[in-house]
Amino acid sequence: MRIVVKVGSSTLSHATGKVNLRFMDGLCRVLADLKNAGNEVILVSSGAIAMGVSKLSLPSRPADIPTKQAAAAVGQCELMYTYDKFFGEYNQTVAQILLTADDVANSERRTHFENTLERLIELGAVPVINENDTIATKEIAVGDNDTLAAIVAVSVRADLLVLLTDIDGLYTCDPRKNKEAVLLSEVREITPEIMCSAGGSGTSLGTGGMCTKLQAAKMCMENGMDMVIAKGENPAILYDIEEGKSAGTRFIGKR
Repeated sequence: MRIVVKVGSSTLSHATGKVNLRFMDGLCRVLADLKNAGNEVILVSSGAIAMGVSKLSLPSRPADIPTKQAAAAVGQCELMYTYDKFFGEYNQTVAQILLTADDVANSERRTHFENTLERLIELGAVPVINENDTIATKEIAVGDNDTLAAIVAVSVRADLLVLLTDIDGLYTCDPRKNKEAVLLSEVREITPEIMCSAGGSGTSLGTGGMCTKLQAAKMCMENGMDMVIAKGENPAILYDIEEGKSAGTRFIGKR
C-alpha cells in the first residue's frame, strides 16, 4: 500500500509545548516497520512553529505572521533533526519537502513536486512534508496540514490517508462538550449533519479542527481513496489501520 500519514502539532508535543520524544520515536519505528513490510510511506508533519516557540522560549504561539515565520524557521530545523535521528536508528533515510499553496496550485510546480516525490519513493527514502511556514502567509497557506495531506495523497495516488490527531475520530457531536457523543466507525458520505458536528481547533498548539479533517476526507473520498481519523497517542494503531481493522473513523472512498 501507499500510505500518507499526517501528524499534528498537538500530537507531536506535550501540553508544555515541548516535543514528545517518546511519541516521535514510536511513530518513526512503526512507519519504518510498515515500510519494511513492503508499504510505501509518506509523512506529512506539522510542528515547525510549535517547536520554534519552544526553542525560542516564547510564552505562547505568536499571533503575528513575522514571529510565526521566525518560529517556523527555527522549529523546522529541530523538527527535521529529530526525524532524521529517529528514522536513522531504524535504517531509514528521510527527505524534507516544504510546500506553499502556490506550489500545488501551479500546474508546472505541482508536476515537479509529484515527480520528485515519486523518485524519492523509488529511491527508498521517507518523504517528510510540511507547509513552508517561513514564507506562507495564508494560515500559515494551504489552510491546514490536513488539507495539505489530502492534496499530497491525491497527487501521489495513495491508497490511504491517515490523520493522527488528539481525538479518537469523528463523533456525532463534540465529545469534550457532550458526554452523549458517539464515535462513528465508518462514514460513506459527508452529509450536512456530519459537517455540523465539526468543532473548532482542539488545542493552542495546533491550527486545525474537525472541519478541516472533513474537508480532507471529502477530497479523498471523491478521488476513490479511504481516509482514517484516529487518535495518535499510540502510533501502533497504524498497524490496525493498515490491516483494515476498526480503528478511529474510516471514510470510505467512492469506488
